[in-house]
Amino acid sequence: MTMPKMVFAVEALMVAVLAGAQTPAPAQAPAPPPTLVKVRDDVAVIQNVNHVVAEIGQNGGNATVVVTNEGVILIDTKNDRMHDDLMAKVKSLTNQPIKYAVLTHNHADHSGGAAKLQAEGTTIVASVGTRENMLRANQPGAPQVAYSGYSEIALGGKVVQLRELRGHTRGDTVVLIPSARVAVAGDLVTTPDTIPTIVNYGDGGSWTDLGRALDEVATLDFDTLIAGHGPALSRAEFLKYRDRIAAIRERARALNRERKTQDEITRTLLEEFNWGTGPGAGNVAGMLQELR
Repeated sequence: MTMPKMVFAVEALMVAVLAGAQTPAPAQAPAPPPTLVKVRDDVAVIQNVNHVVAEIGQNGGNATVVVTNEGVILIDTKNDRMHDDLMAKVKSLTNQPIKYAVLTHNHADHSGGAAKLQAEGTTIVASVGTRENMLRANQPGAPQVAYSGYSEIALGGKVVQLRELRGHTRGDTVVLIPSARVAVAGDLVTTPDTIPTIVNYGDGGSWTDLGRALDEVATLDFDTLIAGHGPALSRAEFLKYRDRIAAIRERARALNRERKTQDEITRTLLEEFNWGTGPGAGNVAGMLQELR
């Protein structure tokens, strides 16, 4: 494993919970367990059955399994409560141990299982920005290894490439698996409209840098992209996603310059892009400050 610029050593995905002021919210039905989807012979994704915000707290985000003959490289760890399910699904693919777990960012639906994996001997790897976010929040499972800019993990004859970008947070990691022509983008990409793409300003995210990050992802050599939430995308589908995010950003900027109110901007983005409900609605105030 090569680690240039290495440093050794939650705010969770924004979920708007709307509850009645006078009556308690009804109990949430248990989410069905995640499913295991083979992307390549040696790459699989553990993803939720229903792609809705309400299930993120129960089942976490997508986790990607890269199998080698010397061990597993896991990309994201789902949340703490899904650890046993995650381990069972990995063991259904291979008897090899999880040697490394790469965190795409610090939010608990992606990194919440890190502490249990750490206790079982897995080395947790993340960007410097993600490590700083986790330490600031006193989040368990902070990475033993943090990289800046670019790094690689070599295991069992396979190499995965790590790139530190800013967008959803200050320290997002995009993982490229060249041998499989697969990229893993974390919450820089969320594919269903039911889980809208947002940036987390509290963790250093930026809509402007999200656009730059997606442009950089587009330069990578991949056929399939695994999102932070939702089904995988083809390269063509990813490019459409990137263009849609750019259109949302620039429409919000234009409306802001026209001095539209926050409510007006939210309604327009919802009407034109089906973006702005749930976590998206909570993102508009930050957009007004950033996109001028």
